[in-house]
Amino acid sequence: MLSLYRPGDGLLHRMPAGPKLLLVLAAVLAVSMLPSQWWGATVAGGAVVVAYAVAGLHDGLLGMRELARQVVALRWLVVVTLAAQLLFLGPEPAVANTARVTAAVLLAGLLVLTTRVTELLDAVERGLRPFERLGLDSERAAVLLTVTLTTVPVVARLAGDVREAQRARGGRPGLRFFAVPFLILSLKHADQLGEALAARGVR
Repeated sequence: MLSLYRPGDGLLHRMPAGPKLLLVLAAVLAVSMLPSQWWGATVAGGAVVVAYAVAGLHDGLLGMRELARQVVALRWLVVVTLAAQLLFLGPEPAVANTARVTAAVLLAGLLVLTTRVTELLDAVERGLRPFERLGLDSERAAVLLTVTLTTVPVVARLAGDVREAQRARGGRPGLRFFAVPFLILSLKHADQLGEALAARGVR
């Protein structure tokens, strides 16, 4: 199963997967509850910068290079969210709401960057095991949650790889030239994901 995990020795890398997951969920919830005001947008942005800075991603710029990559991958989410909010709410709430949504996604992405997929899967499965008494299949639920967390950033990385390859070869930018290789890589990822799930006995 593909992932965006980056080896490191920072605080988040050293934390066990279970507590790390709870910490990130708490941070996402806290960011989501910020008010739709300018200072709320500032706090959301500052929280993301601090989180990436202390994550120990070793990108040469104290996590800011990786943060920039993630923001670029989310640029259409930012544009669409901001445009829709501006139409109905005005500048301040539009910027604040967009900042909160973007910050929440970036924080969730940080979990994937600092945790191996197998460790995250095992942690979620252990956390859901008590609910098996209520009829919940903890293994299937863990797989579903882990796949949800990992698929979006992986697909964003695949899109970035296609764009970089096109630029390196001097290819012309455009949806038609981007769609075919991106679709092929996405289908390949889907096949690998299916094989990984089958290996775990998930049908």
